[in-house]
Amino acid sequence: MVGGEQTKEQVEAGVRKAKPRGRPRSFDRATALEKAILAFWEHGYEATSVSDLTRVMDIGAPSLYAAFGDKRSLFEEVVKEYGVRYGSFSDRALVEEPTARAAMERMLREAAVAYTAPGHPHGCLVVHAATNCSTPEVEESLRGRRNANIAALESRIRADIAAGELPAGTDAATLARYTGAVIQGMSQQARDGASREELEAVAEIAMAIWPRT
Repeated sequence: MVGGEQTKEQVEAGVRKAKPRGRPRSFDRATALEKAILAFWEHGYEATSVSDLTRVMDIGAPSLYAAFGDKRSLFEEVVKEYGVRYGSFSDRALVEEPTARAAMERMLREAAVAYTAPGHPHGCLVVHAATNCSTPEVEESLRGRRNANIAALESRIRADIAAGELPAGTDAATLARYTGAVIQGMSQQARDGASREELEAVAEIAMAIWPRT
């Protein structure tokens, strides 16, 4: 060392020593994520601020950013987790039921239950979270999910037409779109206060127009 100057290695060592170590998270990530799901589900993406999230998740902003990234990244994780915890009934119906008709009937009836269940906001997060949203990427993401659901319905209907389970002249695209419109409408009705029994009655009427062989 010349003239009291430090070497490069000594300077870097000093910086590493002075740099504070990251504190371990003092919260349960799964619990915090569930609280974020409920916040976005109730109020939507636009109306839920970062300060709202830190309050309901009971964590500081630095912890939120460290654990989940920014608000949009957190919302993307929320939507995925919502699909696993609350929105998987439609996928299960399509996979487990032997016909498109049986799958749609089960889907509508389970929607009536899921959309009105106590303990969480009513309706569907994917249907409502982008209301009045000024972030095009969020709108497009949720729109894509809704359209993918309708495409899955159409694919199942077409398979049943090919198998002779539905009449050859059935308009698969329109029938899938109709079913999607009913489910989305049930979601809005649930948010407006419709009961499970009222939505089950809607499901029954909706299935009455389904074609039969």
